[in-house]
Amino acid sequence: MHQPNGHPTPSRPDERELAARLRAAGCVFAEDEARLLADSGASEEALAVMIERRVAGHPLEHTLGWVDFCGLRLDVEPGVFIPRQRSALLVHCAAELTPIGATVLDLCCGSGALGAALAAAVEDLQLHASDISGAAVELARRNLAGRQAACYEGDLFDPLPSALRGGIDTILCNTPYVPTHRLPSLPREARMHEPRASLDGGTDGLDLQRRVARDARGWMAPGGHLLFEVAEEQERGCLRLLEDEGFQPWPRRLEEIGAIVVVGRQRSRRRGGSGDSPWGRRPADAAGRPGVVIGRPHRLRPETLHEG
Repeated sequence: MHQPNGHPTPSRPDERELAARLRAAGCVFAEDEARLLADSGASEEALAVMIERRVAGHPLEHTLGWVDFCGLRLDVEPGVFIPRQRSALLVHCAAELTPIGATVLDLCCGSGALGAALAAAVEDLQLHASDISGAAVELARRNLAGRQAACYEGDLFDPLPSALRGGIDTILCNTPYVPTHRLPSLPREARMHEPRASLDGGTDGLDLQRRVARDARGWMAPGGHLLFEVAEEQERGCLRLLEDEGFQPWPRRLEEIGAIVVVGRQRSRRRGGSGDSPWGRRPADAAGRPGVVIGRPHRLRPETLHEG
């Protein structure tokens, strides 16, 4: 085939050719990425641009314009944190604890992925989502369209309506948790293409979690649950800060994808009262045992991006 000027038109690369080029560019999951690009439905010209962007180091999700998270196809865009597959454990744990019709807050919501996935798993949720980034809030509104959801722009709980005080059953909170000193060691994709504010968790990575734990109790319903995602070395620190703020905490792990979630259950007294170690036993209405390795929350695609 030839163009009007007589020059041959480049043929559309097949998956094997795409994979070879991506692998040469350092893409670890070249075959998976090649399949997604080939199946994108893009024209030959658009596909060529997408390949160039990916080879140049742009995140795959930004190149495609979407991410597959918990079986949902969600919009993503530059300037907003890309949902990580490990965060499916947060959704899985929240789904175990959240009743039908509950009031849920996706705090530091980014694209709204956690809230969207939980709403797909639990019926009739009254969903609220908050983020300090205006770009993230606009993206979350798109991803939560058609659901009973309200989105707010502001710092943590500040933009929420006062009517929510004392009434939130579940808070999903994937705060930034990369320690500041580790930011330079993150893969280039994260450092170059995601906001630092969505990654930097302060000196030990737990700065925002401390703020959330301190302020959450006034917003939560009795017996409500607060869920954080953490790194392995932060697990005990997160358990301790939740205990210090009057929660009954326990961890959940899915070791095959390196995911750790710490859950805190609101209790009426700041300390004691049950006679149990808050890390050794969990509430009777919570499924599973503390710290056990659970099964896959869903069919996970391999991680293509960095830790954090």
